[in-house]
Amino acid sequence: MPDPSYTIAAVLVAAAVTWALRALPFAALTPLRASRTVQYLSTRMPAGVMVILLAYCLRNLPLTHAHFLAPLTALAVTIGLHLWRRNALLSILGGTTVHVILVSTVMAS
Repeated sequence: MPDPSYTIAAVLVAAAVTWALRALPFAALTPLRASRTVQYLSTRMPAGVMVILLAYCLRNLPLTHAHFLAPLTALAVTIGLHLWRRNALLSILGGTTVHVILVSTVMAS
């Protein structure tokens, strides 16, 4: 069993390092918030990331059998819900639910 003072020192060092690593991004980003480039990227990046994720998810989609219908239907539901309600959480949950239901029931047989 290690010495109690050693254990306390190890926990304090770990806590200090954890706190510093969590605070570092906020301290580094504070001067960048006024940057025009960062402001431009903050408006354009979410859509760009979603396009990259979409391409990644659909890249190996087999178009030769009916299994491509579940992801494309879920994608249509996600886009429709987002255009209708403008709520990302609702869109993601709705599209995921439709995909899971289709894959579990309709496409399982």
